[in-house]
Amino acid sequence: MSICKNRRATSEEGTVNRTSIGNRRIAARGGGAAALTRRQVIAWGAAALGSLAIGPGVAATASAQSDARGAQTGGRVSPRDLDALSTAGVLYIATVRKDGNQSSAAPVWFTVTPDHLVLIQTQPTTWKAKRIRRGSPVIVWIGRKHGPAFIGKARISSDPAFERRVIEDYPKKYLMVRFGFHKPTQEMFDKGQILSIVITPVRDLPDGFECQPGTPAPAVDEARK
Repeated sequence: MSICKNRRATSEEGTVNRTSIGNRRIAARGGGAAALTRRQVIAWGAAALGSLAIGPGVAATASAQSDARGAQTGGRVSPRDLDALSTAGVLYIATVRKDGNQSSAAPVWFTVTPDHLVLIQTQPTTWKAKRIRRGSPVIVWIGRKHGPAFIGKARISSDPAFERRVIEDYPKKYLMVRFGFHKPTQEMFDKGQILSIVITPVRDLPDGFECQPGTPAPAVDEARK
């Protein structure tokens, strides 16, 4: 059984993004045609074309960074996750619903800052954005649905530095972005068509932790094991 069947694909992540991919179609196995959704482009692109890794994007140390006042500015990333993030082309991200249960996990493209913050971009109308806006943590699987997992804090940010990193890193990392598929631009950020989400890793989840929509989400502040 698939560990993360998405029974609410349409309601969870939005409708087909026809603006960015136009009327391009791919043939289905049965001989028909279906429009590529954003999620399909991300998942298919990661599997078929892979990514061009940005080595400097992931720091070599797992310790968190601090500013002059001692406030944490980076994520607590384990060596296990650093290794996985350095080679992964996609993340699977689930949020927490109002009832405290996990949502389905959706594939997303990403980049990583030198101080271990994970950056993604999404449309403001997605369930992911709505839940993060109200304070939902995120559960992240690195590289694949069975990959290493961590739980982290997430926030929507309009910081120009984060937007610029997404704009600059995505074309370097993803061949499909180079070809013009879902390419983020400053104009899109300025118009509110997309927004940046900053994820701060908090703690690792056990190896083999599965996405189980509708079941209680792990607590962010649980003691690290």
